[in-house]
Amino acid sequence: MSNPPISHRPPPPYHRADIEHHTVTKAQSGASHGSAPPNYPLSPQTNNAPIPKLTRLQAHPKYGNILASSSYDGKVFIWREQSGLWSKVADFAHHNASVNIVSWSPHESGCLLACASSDGEVSVLEFNEGNWGHIKFPAHQMGVNAVSWAPAMVPGSLVSSKPEVGAQRRFATGGSDCVVKIWDWKYVFSVPLVALSVFVFGGLDSLLTALYPQSREENTYTPTLELKGHTDWVRDVAWAPTVLQKSYIASASQDKTVRIWTSDPAHPNEWKSTVLNFDAVLWRVSWSLSGNVLAVSGGDNKVSLWKENLKAEWDCVKTIEE
Repeated sequence: MSNPPISHRPPPPYHRADIEHHTVTKAQSGASHGSAPPNYPLSPQTNNAPIPKLTRLQAHPKYGNILASSSYDGKVFIWREQSGLWSKVADFAHHNASVNIVSWSPHESGCLLACASSDGEVSVLEFNEGNWGHIKFPAHQMGVNAVSWAPAMVPGSLVSSKPEVGAQRRFATGGSDCVVKIWDWKYVFSVPLVALSVFVFGGLDSLLTALYPQSREENTYTPTLELKGHTDWVRDVAWAPTVLQKSYIASASQDKTVRIWTSDPAHPNEWKSTVLNFDAVLWRVSWSLSGNVLAVSGGDNKVSLWKENLKAEWDCVKTIEE
């Protein structure tokens, strides 16, 4: 049977364990966004939208035990556990279509939550100094299906004689346009000559008024690379947590292939891909904690484990059938 038209394809069955960021994601049969996950006493139900994904983060102690949930209603809820009870501490309605997945950043980068939506946009929520802020930007015109953060440390920094200082803010997205994109945080604060003139004649308030729009526009996430090769929807992306030598990004597609993209620190803007072929459409990819084993799941109800050999080839080391 041929694939249904792109605009009418159903979402994949959601069930994913993400070891990399210590998260557990699962669909709730008959649950509603705002209702309690099993065994978790939360606040009363707030709406009737089905939940495609729940993501629980065992956060750094300074953030506490936090849960983020997203739904077809376009909303994202933040929950916090206190004294064994869960309560909703924030809710966001920044999207006008389904929020397909949420992903927490490594704690070294800050308390950041990336949200990918079918409206074609990505929003990044940030908790800082007791307040939540957000940035939203267009990512994939036909919809965003997946997002995954890069490790906070630059690959190769652990073995480099001149390691880079500071945590990077970088992530990958996959969309219905068949493309994987890499995004980097850009923080630019410049004082143009016209602003200096405003300061001289108008004082500090006038200077801030002149600078603020420019600064706000430049301080955002920008696409630095597009990885092309898939011929159908990219259903999932997963950035490997390894920081020793190479960078690895795995992408699963409706075209029945997984592409493993690799880049080394000497050529950070060059990514080469290895293609793994399957007999069914693919839903999810997930790396082991060490980043050397890749799990792949698809429409054939199978999970396969893949590992790179000494020849830089990927071998299937185990297949699990339901």
